[in-house]
Amino acid sequence: MSSPMHVRKAIHFASLRAQGKGGLALRLLLAAALAGFLLVFAARSLSSPSPSPPSSSSSSSRLQETSAAAADCDKQQLAGLPLAVAEALVHYTTSNVTPQQTADEISVSLRVLQRRAPCNFLVFGLGHDSPMWAALNHGGRTVFLEEDASWIESVRSKHPTLESYHVRYDTVLTDSDALLELREHPSCVAQADLASAAEAGCRLALRDLPPVFREVEWDLVMVDAPTGWTPESPGRMGAIYTAGMAARARRPGNGATDVFVHDVDRPVEDKFSKAFLCEGYLAEQVGRIRHFVIPSHREKEGTPFCP
Repeated sequence: MSSPMHVRKAIHFASLRAQGKGGLALRLLLAAALAGFLLVFAARSLSSPSPSPPSSSSSSSRLQETSAAAADCDKQQLAGLPLAVAEALVHYTTSNVTPQQTADEISVSLRVLQRRAPCNFLVFGLGHDSPMWAALNHGGRTVFLEEDASWIESVRSKHPTLESYHVRYDTVLTDSDALLELREHPSCVAQADLASAAEAGCRLALRDLPPVFREVEWDLVMVDAPTGWTPESPGRMGAIYTAGMAARARRPGNGATDVFVHDVDRPVEDKFSKAFLCEGYLAEQVGRIRHFVIPSHREKEGTPFCP
């Protein structure tokens, strides 16, 4: 039997498909992005040194070698194609389900990935677009944080190579107004990192995160979860705050962090992204997605929470 979370996800995805008129555009965008990657991959393969010809002048020997090479051709082609890309191609060409974001919205993150990949990419949420993100960051590390453990198992059964972890949230959407007031509280905005904020009692600081969150320096962070369309859902207040703190605590010399927040047409995503990721760091907004570029606050002592 499907869990309530599965039902809510199914309803949400169904509504997105009903509302979205850009399904074809999404497929074209995904195909173009993956095809572009394959062209680069093929070009690198063709530019690699060719093996030297056999020294034997025997025509029968050459024929045997040619036959053996032909027999192994399919295996070599499959082995040479990156697994994440192969799985994404199969998934999106055989599925009627399109990603949650529109083609224009995906293009915002795609442009950054084209510049920064392979990189460390953290995604709040595990969904129908997850194989795409992993494929577009081929060679890098893409990690997904998901609130629904049973949904993780369901996705893993279809995409076992995706790296995902279960995360629990202790907030509810109905608390969002009170939590927004923490923008003025030192426990949340006067701390060096997420651990310090948690110790200071900031309710927005996520505490139940896997070790990989602290072990990796994240180049990109996408906030597209947890659920936030019903009053009892956890909302994205903590995820947005945590993404910003990860960027501010980045080690000096590693550059800025690109943070993306989806569904900014909703009040929580709109208000919390402006308050805790800062309008001064806003680089771009397209449709329902905002792109922030947040520098490390460890680069310069005394850097204010927002510019």
